[in-house]
Amino acid sequence: MLVRLDKFLADSGEGTRSAVKQMIKQGRVHINGIPAERPDVKVDTDIDEICVDSRSLIYREYEYFMLNKPAGVISASNDKTQKTVLDLIDIPKRRDLFPVGRLDKDTEGLLIITNDGPLCNRLLAPGKHVPKTYFAKVRGNVTEKDVEVFRNGVDIGDEELTKEAELILLGREEDETGVYSLISLTITEGRYHQVKRMFLAVGKEVAYLKRISMGPLKLDDALSSGAWRRLTEDEISLLKQMGKQDSK
Repeated sequence: MLVRLDKFLADSGEGTRSAVKQMIKQGRVHINGIPAERPDVKVDTDIDEICVDSRSLIYREYEYFMLNKPAGVISASNDKTQKTVLDLIDIPKRRDLFPVGRLDKDTEGLLIITNDGPLCNRLLAPGKHVPKTYFAKVRGNVTEKDVEVFRNGVDIGDEELTKEAELILLGREEDETGVYSLISLTITEGRYHQVKRMFLAVGKEVAYLKRISMGPLKLDDALSSGAWRRLTEDEISLLKQMGKQDSK
C-alpha cells in the first residue's frame, strides 16, 4: 500500500502532520536506511522500512483495541475536563481512534476502540441487532414476571417497546443496604441508558453494570479494570463477519 511519508508517521502515532514534518527536517526519519528528505514522498507499507530515531515502525491502516472500561471514564475520543477511554491507551497512537458505541460513565466492561469507521457503522446499525450481554447487580428481587416482561418488550417511554431481551437471574445477595439480584441481560439495541431504563420500568434500580460481550467478542478475563490489548486477527475477523450479517 502506497502512502505519503507524513501520513505514515502521523497514523503511526508519531505526532501531527506538522510535527512529523519537523522530524523529517531534523533527519530523524529514515527510509530503508536513507534519511528522508520530503514529507510527501510515497512509501510502500508492505516493503519499505521506516525508522524514527532508529525505531522501526509498523504501519496499520486500521487499529483494533479491546478495553476493559472502568467506571468514572467517559466513552469519548477527547474531552477538555474529563478522562476519556482513549486516555487509557498509554502508547503512541494515531489521532483518529474512537470508541465503538458508548458505555455510561459509571458502566464498566467491554469497549472496542478502532479507527475503522465502516465497520463501526455496520456494528451499530439498528438493523443488525448485534447482541450485547451485561452483568448487573440490581436492587430488589428480580422475578420471573420481570423475565417475561423483558422477553416481550419493555415500555421505557420511547415510541416503541424495547426488542426482545434475555434476562437471566444468576443469584441474590444481601447486605446492610438491602437485597440485590445478580443478573445477566442480553439486548440487541443501543438506546440511551437502555439497561437502566428497562429496570426502572419494572420498579428496580441498577446498582452496578458491566458489559461482558458484544456479539461473539467476549471481554478478556485477563484484562483488569482500565487495561487494554490489541484484538487478535481471529477476533477482528469475527467482528467483520458480524458486521456483514444481513438484518433480520
